[in-house]
Amino acid sequence: MRILGIETSCDETGVAIFDTKQGLLGHQLYSQVELHAKYGGVVPELASRDHIRKLIPLIKSLLIESQTQANEIDGIAYTAGPGLIGALLVGTAVGRSLAWAWQVPAIGVHHMEGHLLASMLEKPAPSFPFLALLVSGGHTQLVHVEALGKYKILGESVDDAAGEAFDKTAKLLDLGYPGGPAIARLAEQGNPNRFHFPRPMTRQQGLNFSFSGLKTSVLTTWRAQVEKNEQTRADIARAFQDAVIDTLIIKCRRALKQTGLKSLVIAGGVGANQSLRAGLSALAKTMAINVYYPRPIFCTDNGAMIAYAGSLRLAAGESEPLAFSARPRWSLETI
Repeated sequence: MRILGIETSCDETGVAIFDTKQGLLGHQLYSQVELHAKYGGVVPELASRDHIRKLIPLIKSLLIESQTQANEIDGIAYTAGPGLIGALLVGTAVGRSLAWAWQVPAIGVHHMEGHLLASMLEKPAPSFPFLALLVSGGHTQLVHVEALGKYKILGESVDDAAGEAFDKTAKLLDLGYPGGPAIARLAEQGNPNRFHFPRPMTRQQGLNFSFSGLKTSVLTTWRAQVEKNEQTRADIARAFQDAVIDTLIIKCRRALKQTGLKSLVIAGGVGANQSLRAGLSALAKTMAINVYYPRPIFCTDNGAMIAYAGSLRLAAGESEPLAFSARPRWSLETI
């Protein structure tokens, strides 16, 4: 079965073709970072319009790259939510329309389920059950993944997601957008002993996260500096990143102990952070568990994860009616 996957939930237009026998045949990704950078964040209307311009040309290019004819597509998977409503509607409308025109089934995929399963595109791949850390610009969640469609959220952010905190902190330090890569690069030059920020919600019970207070700590510290030079920026970036990573690791350790699970899957854009990967790899050694990551390009939003998740759903006999809808808010536990 050969599945076309379409991802348009936010500011990246992603398409991919996954074959259940041959694996991933090809993928294309267009990022809108330059479009939104001058505004310091994603502008929903501009994102929707750019998806409209880019999606069909990307699909055509993908078919050529993968040496696939339209009549060889057996199903279409598209991100139905959560995300920006206008951006989601572009992908759902195109995906469902192509499925109707090509007379194949279509399936709306939960964006975060795609992230959860992205590591299964790699070798070795995790097997159910496992603990997943979903950490991105819009979500920070610890999820007990029992099987396809059986997800229990153990903890999540009560305010800003980790990726959102990276973006906002980068804006405070005038580092540009997106903030995660900018802070990670600058933090490499930072002194780890100059500043120390709190590890929020780690001294109390539970697995929820809170990152909004770290922004306040950064702002207060930055304003208090007499010399606001590049080294001070680097030292603050290092302290901020260390605080976020330590918090994520502490919560993962706690969740692994509580559940007894022996596999940890990292998903979402922040999962590409090399310091986080190093910290979780060290955790894996001390706890004798296995940790799995998608390749960096599949940590961010992409069509490959949607195509793969869609292939599992379609193989299970699921499909969408001709009428389609997008769900900007959609809990993992309800799919």
